[in-house]
Amino acid sequence: MFVRRIALEVVREDGTASPVPLRGLDSFAMRNFTNDAIFDDTLPLADGLMEAGLRVPLDLLHDRMEDWLRRKGYLGRDEKLRVSEVSE
Repeated sequence: MFVRRIALEVVREDGTASPVPLRGLDSFAMRNFTNDAIFDDTLPLADGLMEAGLRVPLDLLHDRMEDWLRRKGYLGRDEKLRVSEVSE
């Protein structure tokens, strides 16, 4: 089910990046909070890293997670989320 590794980074206005904290990934991945069954196919592993199934579209993951992280204070007003698939 979890066949892809996804890197998630907070990108600051100056271009520097850091991994999204695991606690932010954990809270997003819990369906009780997202109310979207498609994200049941995500598994946070570590800061800035999660596994996901093939049915999780990266563009939707980016949009929903960026909104979630901003509302919960993990992402500042001038910061962006970068989501990318990690090739192994």
